[in-house]
Amino acid sequence: MTDQTRSDQERLMDGIYWYGIPTLFRCPHDADPAQADIGLVGVPHSTGNGTTQRDQHLGPRAVRNVSAIGRRVHDQFQLDPWERCRIHDLGDVPLSEGNNNERAIEMITDFYRTIDAAGCRPVSIGGDHSITGGILQAIAGPDATLTGGEKACLLHFDAHTDAFHNVDHFMGAIKSAAHWASYLATDGFVDAEHSVQVGIRGNVRSLEWLDPSYALGYEVIKKVDYDRLGPDAVIDVIHERIGDRPVYITFDLDCLDPTVAPGVANIEAGIEGFGMDQVVQLLHSMRGRNVIGGDVVCLMPTVDSPNQITSYRAMAVMFEIINLIADQL
Repeated sequence: MTDQTRSDQERLMDGIYWYGIPTLFRCPHDADPAQADIGLVGVPHSTGNGTTQRDQHLGPRAVRNVSAIGRRVHDQFQLDPWERCRIHDLGDVPLSEGNNNERAIEMITDFYRTIDAAGCRPVSIGGDHSITGGILQAIAGPDATLTGGEKACLLHFDAHTDAFHNVDHFMGAIKSAAHWASYLATDGFVDAEHSVQVGIRGNVRSLEWLDPSYALGYEVIKKVDYDRLGPDAVIDVIHERIGDRPVYITFDLDCLDPTVAPGVANIEAGIEGFGMDQVVQLLHSMRGRNVIGGDVVCLMPTVDSPNQITSYRAMAVMFEIINLIADQL
């Protein structure tokens, strides 16, 4: 039964999150990416963070538990993504060696190679930010289907650049949440010269702390730059850098202000972060671009507010990325 033939009552019930099987956005669970145009994936990994805040592996389950309420149509795009294309919950990456970060990154890459080979565009919920490295090693670069063998550009929302190749490891994790934006560029998976890191904020650990990101070629738009330039000027920079190249959207929830999204790791509270309307405007600016996939990371359900607001924020960002992709198909 398609959404077109479903009754309004059935659609209403699908949006009630507290009953039934909690798949992502109430989508069918089908582990075969060949059967989907967009594959929704959970990545329950947290040993790439390197700190004591390791509950990020609980993020996928938290979003599954609430995301049925996000099975909506997109008002601004006038789009029903669930009708437009096949969107399935592919399940979680099986991380039987999840306490070994380097092995876990390999397992993530292996999982997403199957998705890439099928031509399915993944939208993922993590998990700490190291998962982006594992994902893009599979879906970008010379052997990738989704980029046509090209490097991917990044639209990277974050309070931190995660490009710190100036340190050898992050408390033992090598392909860590602090390193993925660096090694993906140096290893040929990401085109840093045509990528943008936006929302960076806070007092850094040294006056040279952003130099590694600049050296790789990233355009860094700090939150104070956004406030000074305004959204239209920032969107112009993003469009000029990315153009019509294949782009991957990675969204660290800590780019949002703590009053908006309290349940995150590595929280930055000293300088006001983004509000939801601001990030949604930036995301909407990618409409019509070649979005090959995206992820939402660093959700910490164990420190979220009682109403699970950060899980809802994660769901809302996933919804926007899903619609950007569905709008192209």
